[in-house]
Amino acid sequence: MKKKVLGILCCLILAASGILAGCGQRDNGNPADGSEKNLENDSGGQSQDRGSAGENSADSIICYVGHGFWDGSLDPVKGGFSYGYDFINNGLVRVNPQAEYEGDLAESWEVSEDSLVYTYKLKEGVKFQDGSAFTAEDVVFTYETVMENQGQNGEVDLSKLKKVEAVDEYTLMFTLEEPFSPFLDVTAQLGIVPKDGYDSVAFDQMPVGTGPWKVVQYDTEQQLIVEANEEYFEGAPKIKRVTFVDMDNEAAFSNARSGQLDVVMVQPSYAAEALEGMHMEKLETMDVRNISLPCRKPGTFTNEKGETVEAGNPVTSDLAVRKALAIGISRQEVIQNAFNGVGRPAEGWTDNLVWGNTIEFEDAKVEEARKLLEENGWTDEDGDGVREKNGVKCAFEVYTPSDEQDRYLLAAAVAENVKELGISIEVKQAAWDELVEKTYTQGVVWGFGQYSPMVIDNQYQSSHFTVQAYSNPSGYENQKVDDLIAKAVSANNHKDAIAAWKEVQAAYAGDYPYLYLVNIEHCYFVSDRLYISPDTQIPHPHGHGIPIICNMKDWEVREKR
Repeated sequence: MKKKVLGILCCLILAASGILAGCGQRDNGNPADGSEKNLENDSGGQSQDRGSAGENSADSIICYVGHGFWDGSLDPVKGGFSYGYDFINNGLVRVNPQAEYEGDLAESWEVSEDSLVYTYKLKEGVKFQDGSAFTAEDVVFTYETVMENQGQNGEVDLSKLKKVEAVDEYTLMFTLEEPFSPFLDVTAQLGIVPKDGYDSVAFDQMPVGTGPWKVVQYDTEQQLIVEANEEYFEGAPKIKRVTFVDMDNEAAFSNARSGQLDVVMVQPSYAAEALEGMHMEKLETMDVRNISLPCRKPGTFTNEKGETVEAGNPVTSDLAVRKALAIGISRQEVIQNAFNGVGRPAEGWTDNLVWGNTIEFEDAKVEEARKLLEENGWTDEDGDGVREKNGVKCAFEVYTPSDEQDRYLLAAAVAENVKELGISIEVKQAAWDELVEKTYTQGVVWGFGQYSPMVIDNQYQSSHFTVQAYSNPSGYENQKVDDLIAKAVSANNHKDAIAAWKEVQAAYAGDYPYLYLVNIEHCYFVSDRLYISPDTQIPHPHGHGIPIICNMKDWEVREKR
């Protein structure tokens, strides 16, 4: 007997692919270089004020949402826009504002009792932007093309998919190699392309889909212009033309101040600024910042590839130090000092994730943290303010990406906060390639925040250490946790999978392999004339910038709010 699976947890980004996108690429909102850019210098020297992006300024807007549009291909087959919401292309399912799945191109779906067969009933009457009809054959073509070219798509992992076949014009069936509970997540990620109209080269910049927006102009690292799809199956967007511009953060803020932008992504340090004609929107996310704390004692380590690497740290390998950091710091003070108070204290995954099971605890317990360190041999014998044990100073380094100032500010605030515990942290910056190796022996500030519980596998599965870049950066090793992760991934129903993921979190909670700090709020200045429908925004995943467009089809221009 088949089970109807409706309205369950949404999971956007699978395993390492989402982590790589969120943590290994340049952060949307930090200058890529020192250049200044303004809209007057773009598009042949003609000034792009709010009215020039379209024939009628009431129908068009100009936005800066970071650099993500130009970081890679827009083609869904190659991983473009694998975020789980509508834009140019639609997936079979999508994320709703309650962080649940709902049908997108799929009307409904069912999962077999053994969880090996997923059957989707598709919506009828849907058309691609080129006028062709959408059918099950387009879905089969899209998935088979990704399977044949998996190396081109680092965002959507189809390695567990055995085959996909059209049962009839509006029904299709996926068969898996083995039970894989996050497969539904995949069908939210992968946008569908037209079988007959697909062009691998052209779709890098001008993809065709069924979504509410169609690309009309793409200028690399300059601008992307989209127009409303008037034939969109859920109704045409009210705004008819949107121009996304690429510039550094300072230039974007300057253009917003001069009234040339309608939406401007900014980092929390800008949140207290006031711009005439604009207001601040602080949007909910599951985007968290933490510091990986190397859990292994110093030594050489041979990974599954047979590679020998230096790993471990004499300070953070002590559980007493990791726990003292977790309970002794004041997260609210750190957030205030680093981000002007923007964000929420975090001890783990956010509560807007159905699979989340963070074990909450009280922090800023300085005396308890000091006592814990004392009891475990960390004392300040020479009176220099830094504890030591067996001749080893209670000191370590924390690295942040050299192009991400906000992570540096966060690490610096933590370093200042832990001084009263007798712990010394030296904050350093490095390029991403160097950070991959530094994380084996020192702390690193990370950003994580995906709908998929596979992020837990990515961060805590012991076999990933030194094998997959950005995976298990703390070198955490716990056989019980590994077994529970395997149980969750192979669960043959969603309820059991969620229960297993919660067990995993309870199992590792007392080991503190990461120092969780803050649940980021994504900040944007928005024109007072623009309504972005906050109630239909979905909680943003990691990757500040583009997620604000998740509900852009609901936006409207109003002369007054």
